[in-house]
Amino acid sequence: MTSSLVFLGHSTVLLDLGGVRVLTDPMLRRRLMFLRRVAAPVAPGDHADVDVVVLSHLHHDHCDLASLALLDPNVRIVAPDGAYDFLRRHGFQQIVTLRVGESHTYDTVTITATPAAHDGKREPFGPRTAAVGYLIESADTAVYFAGDTDLYAGMRGLCPDLDLALIPVAGWGPSLGPGHLNPQRAADAVALLRPRHAVPVHWGTLLPLGLQPFYRDRMHEPARAFAHAVADRELPTEVRLLAPGRGMTWQN
Repeated sequence: MTSSLVFLGHSTVLLDLGGVRVLTDPMLRRRLMFLRRVAAPVAPGDHADVDVVVLSHLHHDHCDLASLALLDPNVRIVAPDGAYDFLRRHGFQQIVTLRVGESHTYDTVTITATPAAHDGKREPFGPRTAAVGYLIESADTAVYFAGDTDLYAGMRGLCPDLDLALIPVAGWGPSLGPGHLNPQRAADAVALLRPRHAVPVHWGTLLPLGLQPFYRDRMHEPARAFAHAVADRELPTEVRLLAPGRGMTWQN
């Protein structure tokens, strides 16, 4: 069976696994507080008919309430433990929260929360919830969405037969804080995970207001550096560099 994805920018990926459409960390707007989207805008058709949303944590660039409001009000939202009350207060109804190791099944797809080495507090006054990644599996494919994370113990044994890893390789500004992967450490993650395919995410999309003229060229460097780092390690993983709005398919 063929599976597919479209990288919509930042950490937002639309997966289609056997007809079940899963959207990760929706960031669908042109602006978010002091951040501006420098990639092509997301068209409404790019996030139509979503079945399940997975939220890795509640930081504003991963849990954007206005972007969530653009989706069907009855869409299923899978979020980390501790996020239920926050999401319910903002009008969302179909909410499932998971601790690390817990799973939720929607149709033919099972979603399991995985560890993440990242602070999940929503600043300035929001709840402090866990940050997680997700293993998203159908009958014949397995996808790892890392969310925001650094390397962590247990990454090597996360999934022995991983088809695809969605790996963060940068941030949204000129520096990268703790709890993130830079291109070299993202390649180390690939060495631990050993997926058949890897797609770098969390790059090439958002910049603070006013920095676009100075950092436009650097918007593309993290993904290229990640691909080179994977190649230098002579790993069996195929890296696919997808600009925001571009997609890929793979055979299961």
